[in-house]
Amino acid sequence: MASVELQGLTKYYNKRRALENLSLDIHDNEFLAVFGPAGAGKTTMLSLIAGIATPNSGTIKIGGREIGGLAPADRNVAMVFESYALYSQFNVYDNMAFPLRSPKFKLPEDKIKERVTHHAKVMRIDHLLERPIQALSNGQRQRTALGRALVRNPDLFLLDEPLSHLSANLRHSMRVELKEMRTQLGTTTIYATHDYREAMSLGDRVAMLNGGHLLQLASPDDVYFRPASIDVAKFFGDPEVNILDAKLKSSGGSKLSLHMLEENIPLPLPPDVVQVLNEKHTSKIQVGVRPPDVRIAREGDKQAFHATIYSFEPLGTRSILTLKAVDGSLVRALVDGHQTFEMDRRTQFRIDPHLLIIFDAESQRFLARSAEFSEEP
Repeated sequence: MASVELQGLTKYYNKRRALENLSLDIHDNEFLAVFGPAGAGKTTMLSLIAGIATPNSGTIKIGGREIGGLAPADRNVAMVFESYALYSQFNVYDNMAFPLRSPKFKLPEDKIKERVTHHAKVMRIDHLLERPIQALSNGQRQRTALGRALVRNPDLFLLDEPLSHLSANLRHSMRVELKEMRTQLGTTTIYATHDYREAMSLGDRVAMLNGGHLLQLASPDDVYFRPASIDVAKFFGDPEVNILDAKLKSSGGSKLSLHMLEENIPLPLPPDVVQVLNEKHTSKIQVGVRPPDVRIAREGDKQAFHATIYSFEPLGTRSILTLKAVDGSLVRALVDGHQTFEMDRRTQFRIDPHLLIIFDAESQRFLARSAEFSEEP
């Protein structure tokens, strides 16, 4: 186990920027999820830590020791690649034993057997040790690759999108199992993924990367409910967050209300949000509304916005409903899948101001979200 410190890490491939001035601290025994789209810099970050690539500038420390001059074999870092990189000529046992037979370890066979057997049980593949790689399912290959990395007892465990080749059902079950196995890993782990669900369900914290830059480093709750910017908010959630223009109006005294969608329906903002906006002297804002927080209202509700049904996508227990508001804005809602909606039919919807994510309209940076309890039904 070891802490990891990255300072000013920059990497270019010819003229293409892969990482630029990346700095972050990873705690001892932490499970850090690194999330971002293709080309965000996730694999480059892991490759630099593992020693597969060399940074143009910046430093990497593991356990307080700078490792820039060390060969990959001397860093005591284990990496599991997206492709698993298993040896097809070996069975499961010999794949897992391979690093322990290398010149670096040269463990006696009884010690190798002890470690392989132990980690095979952790990975739930102890019954497959004699099976050839070609006879394994993708899920079993993934477990073998994880086991091969674990037998080394590394200081740092790097996982580069290890579930991406699995089917949706198997990916979900493996995500659940990885979460259960985290306590057994007992190793500082950096997990790269392009799936926000994996990042949020597995990570103690989430590092959001895009275009080689760190956009946010925070808990899963914070990146979802208090995203650092509109860009971050759009990456977390399916369907994507609604971003709407809004105006602030004083309601007398220290009260503020919010107006949007070209309707005269004031949404009174909670006191804790008002306090933040007053302290920052902000007047131009945009608001983020998560689709599950858009509620279909009863007809005649005077606090509800008006719309027509633009599209309806049934997805089983949930459906995605797209509403066309009075000003032409499209607002996505996630609704009960047992309900049905007719296209172009008029409807109304409510938005709870306690659930709004408020951004500065110019910088698009996060300003506030209420921590107060909503009394709305």
